[in-house]
Amino acid sequence: MTTSKTLAITGVAALALGGAFAAGVHVGGTDHHTPATRVVAPPAAGHRLASGDLSLVAAGDCDSLLGWYVDNSRDLVTAWGWGGGLVVDDMAMRGAKTDSQLPLAASAAGRESAASGIDSRSSSATGTNVQEAGVDEPDVVKTDGAVLLRMVGDDLVVYDVTGTRPARVGRLDLPGSQKAQPELLLVGHDAVVLSQRWDADGTPSTRVDTVDLSTPSAPKVTDSASYAANLLSARQYGDTVRLVLGTGLPMLDFVSPHGGLTEKKALEKNREVLARSTISDWLPSVTEGDRTTQVVDCADMARPEDFTGAGTVSVVGWSGATPEERSSTGVATGSDIVYSSADRLYLATSGSGRGCFDCVGPLVDRTVPGPWPGGGGEDGTTQIHAFRLHGTTASYLGSGEVEGRVDDRWAMDAVDGTLRVAVSPTQQTGDWNSIVTLQEGAGALEPLGRVDRLGVGEQIQSVRWFDDLAVLVTFRQVDPLYAIDLSHPAHPKALGALKVPGYSDYLHPIGDHRVLGLGVDADGRGMSRGGKVAVFDLSDPTHPVRQGQNTYARNIQVMAGQDPRQFTWVPASHTAYTVIARYGRTGGMTGWVSVLEVGADGSLRRHNVKGTEGYDDVAALRTVPLPDGRVALVTEDSARFL
Repeated sequence: MTTSKTLAITGVAALALGGAFAAGVHVGGTDHHTPATRVVAPPAAGHRLASGDLSLVAAGDCDSLLGWYVDNSRDLVTAWGWGGGLVVDDMAMRGAKTDSQLPLAASAAGRESAASGIDSRSSSATGTNVQEAGVDEPDVVKTDGAVLLRMVGDDLVVYDVTGTRPARVGRLDLPGSQKAQPELLLVGHDAVVLSQRWDADGTPSTRVDTVDLSTPSAPKVTDSASYAANLLSARQYGDTVRLVLGTGLPMLDFVSPHGGLTEKKALEKNREVLARSTISDWLPSVTEGDRTTQVVDCADMARPEDFTGAGTVSVVGWSGATPEERSSTGVATGSDIVYSSADRLYLATSGSGRGCFDCVGPLVDRTVPGPWPGGGGEDGTTQIHAFRLHGTTASYLGSGEVEGRVDDRWAMDAVDGTLRVAVSPTQQTGDWNSIVTLQEGAGALEPLGRVDRLGVGEQIQSVRWFDDLAVLVTFRQVDPLYAIDLSHPAHPKALGALKVPGYSDYLHPIGDHRVLGLGVDADGRGMSRGGKVAVFDLSDPTHPVRQGQNTYARNIQVMAGQDPRQFTWVPASHTAYTVIARYGRTGGMTGWVSVLEVGADGSLRRHNVKGTEGYDDVAALRTVPLPDGRVALVTEDSARFL
């Protein structure tokens, strides 16, 4: 077993699925700016890329791919366009994310066997509390220990943090008006700024600006690219940046019944519009300066053998030093869930044909618990496609499915060739949650084991994965915290459970067999009594124990469950910093930082520091740990040390 693992949405960034299959299913990305050194004829459309029944197949040339898109989406066209009588938001049809206030499954980070204890997990090298150690994620604040970067609207603000107090030294106004708060990655002396917007017709776009910070007082843009797609995820491995982009059903010039145009005639015209669509309507484009090209070549596309929803997932990767030299690939699927470990990538498909309806933003990838069993595919299952990652290349491994709903990427975890998945109920399951394991083999993800009846009639609120252990929290009226033994993947089993009022919607390992649970306190009827933080001792996973606990007033929410990046754990001082929000009687909001010291006995000692006011400002409030042990409190207006 490994003692740590990394995660990034990377793998298909160099997945040229249309080539190199003569020698198996290994794939290498083709640079769209530099001639390939080795040319291999792509396989014919429909060529199976692995042996499993659910395997992806090669998309073939553009005509073949376009024909597949059109044939499989024809039944989605009505006299009113896509979806007919349903009122569907155009941004959702194009793959836009929706805002979410209540997360579902919390992060899966840090890996340590139950026997050797639960590892303490600190923030990334750039100060962000990430899902996986060693893989950075975008945020509104980044630091390298010498400078601290802060996105304030379209402005990139640079602070010097080497002195006794942060000093602002530079500012850059980036072009364009954005519809969502831009976020950034820090790659050496460059910032990669990711901005999202949606036009009036619902068309999404993602702008990527590379900013040179070698002179912190004079940051400057050195490269820009705009993708006609929605940003599903972004990750950084060392100096490599990879984006996962999503597009749904295209915006076509459909008509609707009016005047003498009957429903029958409108339907005929709309089907003609679909038949006249081109591949550029279906595949995303990228614009650099006055040059617009297709993000992914048709030969680098794959598709499911069976239709699982109209849409395209594209992955683009590049080295931070050469952003103009990109590798790209795509899969013709309506998948809106992407999970990756350091050496694996998984796409989960809902099968609903709805594009990216459940994506949430800006880049946290958390979803709202559903109040009823549903979701998954149309038959209550979720299909999963697996890829092996190696550097900037990838190999398609195979596909499988699970009965139940995979709510978001936090519900999946991979280690040693085994995928572990927390699934919620659908019509194919009982009214309970499950942990399912699948193993790679014979070109497929083969069912391996499962444990059911976790939280009967309740919803998953958070899950945390370790080598041989999973911690799962469900809730309806009380908080059952389950410890699941994963030491034998074919035979997972529930070891023990602890029931306490309320629930934890974010779990963070703090060492010494302990997990910090942050969430909501509740009474015996399940009614909220305000925020809560608790220490859980799992040294004996058959009998989890709650040690220290801290509760807040009824009008205070602990924000880590909504966005884990608003949480910081500093192992050296055994101190947690978590943003809390206080809701006023007249609707206003005030953000504070709750500083929680964890004692040797698991007790909690707290003091609060006021941060900022207003919903947007509170959502952007961050605590950033520096390498020297100091922690900066960063608002949209200022930065100071705590």
